[in-house]
Amino acid sequence: MEGALLRYRIMSFVTGTALLLLYFVAIPLTINHHPLFGKVIGVGHGVFLCPLYLLTVIQLAFLTRLRWWWWGLMSVAIVVPFLAFVMEHFVTRAIREGTARRPSVGSPDPVA
Repeated sequence: MEGALLRYRIMSFVTGTALLLLYFVAIPLTINHHPLFGKVIGVGHGVFLCPLYLLTVIQLAFLTRLRWWWWGLMSVAIVVPFLAFVMEHFVTRAIREGTARRPSVGSPDPVA
């Protein structure tokens, strides 16, 4: 489980950084008639980083039995600037504290 969490944290940082570069550097450059950087970062983020990030989210969610709303927020973090960093912080803390998990079948849910 620690390996999946580490992979998620790395991908969250890389994807979040690429998204910030896309929004705050590449898009303004593209508007000012310099589209090359936007094409490179856009393709890198959309074609390579997003699917890898989603795979790490799915792997972490299955291994740690995350609740459905964690999945949703982690998936939205791909397109909202700074949300990847915020979600990484809260997901890591919740997993380490054990509050992000769904209860086992048949056991009471103290957090719900």
